[in-house]
Amino acid sequence: MSREPAGLDAAIVLRRPEFTLDLAFAVAPGEVLAVLGPNGAGKSTLLGVLSGLLRPDAGHVRLGDRLVTDVAAGVHVPPHERGVGMLAQQGLLFPHLTALANVAFGPRARGVPRTDADAAARRWLIEVDAAELAERKPSELSGGQAQRVALARALAPEPALLLLDEPLASLDVDAAPALRSLLRRVMRGSKQSKVLVTHDALDALVLADRVMVLSGGRIVENGPTREVLTRPRSSFTARIAGLDLIPGTAVDGGLKTADGMLISGRQSEQLADGQSAVAVFPPFAVAVFRQRPDGSPRNVVEVEVAALEPHGDTVRLRAAALPAGPGWVDGLAADVTPAAVADLAIEPGMRMWYAVKATEVAIHPAAR
Repeated sequence: MSREPAGLDAAIVLRRPEFTLDLAFAVAPGEVLAVLGPNGAGKSTLLGVLSGLLRPDAGHVRLGDRLVTDVAAGVHVPPHERGVGMLAQQGLLFPHLTALANVAFGPRARGVPRTDADAAARRWLIEVDAAELAERKPSELSGGQAQRVALARALAPEPALLLLDEPLASLDVDAAPALRSLLRRVMRGSKQSKVLVTHDALDALVLADRVMVLSGGRIVENGPTREVLTRPRSSFTARIAGLDLIPGTAVDGGLKTADGMLISGRQSEQLADGQSAVAVFPPFAVAVFRQRPDGSPRNVVEVEVAALEPHGDTVRLRAAALPAGPGWVDGLAADVTPAAVADLAIEPGMRMWYAVKATEVAIHPAAR
């Protein structure tokens, strides 16, 4: 009863009081699409529509050749008949069943005989490195173990589409890396389409082939994972990618901000003068000074230090706008050494100068 690999094609409109979800996208068989976006962007609503728990106001959802939602034609296949698997933040295992019985539940629901369903469940528990957990109840499992069993349960019915809703969010720092590696191995070896909702850029980089960024129910960025995360076009994407971003319009030699400041940099592609654009650079490229620096050409702006944050072997300085200064500096980050913090006696509330060489600044088209 195995299903053929199926791609996902969706074009949906669902109106909410807060926003309207209005998306059109596709996922190829075997591809992993990561969906990112701030809270309220529409990520959970999208998963609800794909799983069949929510009915859109217009549009369709197609899995391979099978139409599972078509508002105009009155088609709405219920969740349990769609061939969609789900892995959520919590494993949501049946508490009265063993791990083996939890994993066998999906195949049994599809009509697979008990012996065959149990054999399939044991194979999947081996696949997720959880064979020794077969006879344990969920109350006897750690968080990481429960997620492994939940992953096996989601995959055992051989779904055409696998939905992953922040699957690592509830795990501790020790369990998350191991499950992330497991997800990468298992998902790379499977043929179904996968949609991963996450707030973590590392999840997207490790697990996803492509990234789609939502804002206000619409797609603002969509492309190969590394391209989107290294060339962000929206403030949200830049923030989760650990990059600084300044919005403005393209001009010869760089970008002009709303307050008229010129940010010098290199254009990643040919941009028309006046076109909406963003300047992007890494925090480690930002030099910090007590006095306005002279010398080589730099992009220089005065800021107030809002916070000092540990960041690996460095300290990340978060900027805030000065009362009469440009608002776009809010949140800009500079990574400096602990020695520099001590030498400059940096503390919150101080006025400092951020400086970035033009060669470190990339100018990209802005998100729609």
